[in-house]
Amino acid sequence: MKATGIVWRIDDLGRVVIPKEIRRSMRIREGDPLEIYTDKDGSVIFKKYSVMGDMSETATNIVKTLNLVLNQPVVVVDRDTVIAAAGKDSRSIMTSYISREAAELMEYRCEKPSYMFPVCENMEMPRGICFFPIMAEGDVVGAIIVLDNDLGMNDTQIEIVRTMAKYLGREMES
Repeated sequence: MKATGIVWRIDDLGRVVIPKEIRRSMRIREGDPLEIYTDKDGSVIFKKYSVMGDMSETATNIVKTLNLVLNQPVVVVDRDTVIAAAGKDSRSIMTSYISREAAELMEYRCEKPSYMFPVCENMEMPRGICFFPIMAEGDVVGAIIVLDNDLGMNDTQIEIVRTMAKYLGREMES
């Protein structure tokens, strides 16, 4: 844990403000859920909660299956990071922050079956070629992204990815 040098007082209602610089660097937005942990030494730790984090085992199984069926690298992302990946170079992008372009696609609930964009922040590669948001209870909680490996995708493969995104969303609702 690194110190920020910031000292903040708790107000009358028990609230504390998380400074803008920290919210920006940790990608904490208004309304984002935070988990609160305490330590024996008196530390209080706030951790950004990922709804998709609870689905990491299912997401891993899905990307492995899609990788085998499509013969292309596949990732599942939450609203901020890569949470599951399978295929060529998948280990190098695990837990990477997603790119601004990928975040915007989620924000606007875009389905992009044929669209080239950078997947990870500050990385030109890998590039996504197929993007389907994962919706749970009306909210976008993540996405399935097929990565480019020069093979392209046919309509059947695109429909498989769309179906798996819908499946993950339904799993999260149950």
